[in-house]
Amino acid sequence: MSQVTTEVRGTAGWITLNRPKALNALSLDMIRDLTAALLRWRDDPAIERVALRGMGREGPFGAFCAGGDIRFFHQAVLAGDPRLEDFFTEEYTLNHLIHAYPKPYIVFLDGIVMGGGMGLAQCIAPGNGGLRIVTERTKMAMPETNIGLFPDVGGGWFLARCPGRTGEYLALTGELIDGADARFAQLADGMLPSGDLPAIWDSLATREGFEALKERVRQAAGPSSALSTHRSAIDRVFALDSVPAIVSALETGGSDWAAATAALLRKRSPLMLHVTLEHVRRARHMTLADDLRMERDMVRHCFHLRPGAAGETFEGIRALAIDKDHSPRWNPARIEDVTPEMVQAFFAGPWPPHAHPLRALG
Repeated sequence: MSQVTTEVRGTAGWITLNRPKALNALSLDMIRDLTAALLRWRDDPAIERVALRGMGREGPFGAFCAGGDIRFFHQAVLAGDPRLEDFFTEEYTLNHLIHAYPKPYIVFLDGIVMGGGMGLAQCIAPGNGGLRIVTERTKMAMPETNIGLFPDVGGGWFLARCPGRTGEYLALTGELIDGADARFAQLADGMLPSGDLPAIWDSLATREGFEALKERVRQAAGPSSALSTHRSAIDRVFALDSVPAIVSALETGGSDWAAATAALLRKRSPLMLHVTLEHVRRARHMTLADDLRMERDMVRHCFHLRPGAAGETFEGIRALAIDKDHSPRWNPARIEDVTPEMVQAFFAGPWPPHAHPLRALG
């Protein structure tokens, strides 16, 4: 069975991620199928809008996308599989295709939305006219620092554009947020009941149905955000110049939230916390195309700066998804032991500009 299914009904093109047992984690074949469908409909005058959802274990919706297939990453490193390079080049190209898409793009972020799933949702350009719809079941995160990676798939670009320093907070901690938090962080346009999604999906076959959905999203209130209660502390602490300064401020902050946040950061890859903070702050002043080119440099270094099993990303995936001991052996082991030279190595260009795999973007 295909891991991506497509359908045309009325004036809409519908895409369903169909790998429910893996929470729709993206494979290279899925990235290629998504890209092919979007390219096919981009120039088709009969298609006026595109909608994307995930298949849950019990039927449509319930799970959007848990990210990239990290087990494949682990196997590819061990085998020296060149498809690892293809995966990131083609995934980031897809992210930019979504950003530049000339037709409204509606994405239903029900259930798990992480990593690569965020790239499918958050790279929409502000003028696209599309919608990012969350529900009471939404569980959203960019948890890459927990596996020795950084928030890629345009994460630097879209997290840097969250209110205040919310993006730095979400990028460094990898904290899980709900639908109300997603709206507060400007990572969703509206929150609707999950039970209404099947009827809404069907309504998108017509222009009138889409217009009615836009109006409903505009009027939807939604519950208050727990994340918003910490906004002032987030803005103060996560604006500091360095990861050690951020952690020190949290550890001396005196609140339960500050202590819990500091403890969470102490569990993440110290090296990738530093790299991620630098990444988000650089991306704040970049276009998405330039950020994706930078991320492509960075992700290559994640797998090649230290060869094979010596890399932080390989070790993080091992601890989380392979051995499942949840005890990664980070190198360096402490936030305070990371040097500027270690961080800057991730931002060195491994290709000359004319040979960069994403040179055509933008």
